[in-house]
Amino acid sequence: MASKTDRVGGDTARVSVVVTADYHDPVETRELRYFVAVAEELHFGRAAQRLAMAQPPLSRAIQQLERRLGVVLLHRGSRAIMLTEAGSVLLREARLALEAVEAAERRTRRAAADRPGVVLATKAGASRELLSTLLDAYAADPGAVAVEMMLCGPGEPERLLRDGTADVALLHRPYDTTTGFDTEDLHTEPQVLVLPAGHPFADRPHMSMTEVDALTDPPLPRWPRPDGSYPDGPGPRVRDHTQLTQLITLGRACAVMPESLRAQLRDDHAIVPVPDAPAVTTVIAWPPHSRSKAVADLVRTALRL
Repeated sequence: MASKTDRVGGDTARVSVVVTADYHDPVETRELRYFVAVAEELHFGRAAQRLAMAQPPLSRAIQQLERRLGVVLLHRGSRAIMLTEAGSVLLREARLALEAVEAAERRTRRAAADRPGVVLATKAGASRELLSTLLDAYAADPGAVAVEMMLCGPGEPERLLRDGTADVALLHRPYDTTTGFDTEDLHTEPQVLVLPAGHPFADRPHMSMTEVDALTDPPLPRWPRPDGSYPDGPGPRVRDHTQLTQLITLGRACAVMPESLRAQLRDDHAIVPVPDAPAVTTVIAWPPHSRSKAVADLVRTALRL
C-alpha cells in the first residue's frame, strides 16, 4: 500500500512514498518532480530542458530512484522510452503528492497573512442567486472575515480547491468531481435546453437527451478538458456562460443548462425542459483536513440558508 506524508519547509520539503513494507528511505519531492517531467515527456532531453538542468544528472537521478525503490520505472529503448506498470503508478501518485505539497505551501502562506480571509471559488454566472444570498448572510455574522471571490470557467473551481489556491468552492455535480473533498449539498435542480428564439423546436413541451445529442443546427458547444484541449466535434469552443449565451443568441449554439440560469437569459432565448437530463446539485466543498474557522463558519451559513 502506498502512503504519503508531507512536510513544508523550503528546499527541505519531502514526500515519503512507501512502495514496499521494508522500504524506509524517503523519496524527495525533487526526485518526484524529475520523474514526473521524464514520465510526461517520455524523453530525457526534453525533460531536462523543461527542468532547466543537464541531461546526465537527470538520468542518474532516475536510475538512483529506481534502485532505491527496487523497481523498473521506465523501459528505455534506442528510439523511445515507455512507462512500466510501476512507473504509471508512481506517476499518478507523484502528481497527487506534489499537488498536496503545493497546496500545503499556499494555505500555509495564506494563514500567515496579516489580514485573515477566505478564498471562495465558483463558476462565473453559476448559482448567482445562491451565492449572493450566502455572501450577504455570512457578512452579517459577527465573526465574518473578508471573502475573496474567484469567478472562473468550468472545471476551474475544482482545480483551484485541489491546488490550495481556494479554501472553499461551490461545485456542481455531475460536472465537477467532488472525490477527496468534504461536501454539503445545497440545491438540486433539473436542466433545460436553451435555444435561439424562433428555433423550430422552441415551442416543444419537452425534449429527450437523445434528441438533444442529435442536434446539429445549432450544435452543442465544446467545453475545454482539464488539460485545456477541446473534444472533437462541430460545436463552437466556449470557455464561460457569457460567451455561450451570446453564441446561442447568434444561432451558433444551443446548450443544456441548470434551470436556475433561466433568470439570466433574455427574450432572444427559448427554453425547453429536458426531463431525462441529469439533475445538477450545487455543493459547497472544502479540503477534509481544513481547520479554518472561516471555512467552517461559511459552510454553516450555507447550510442555514
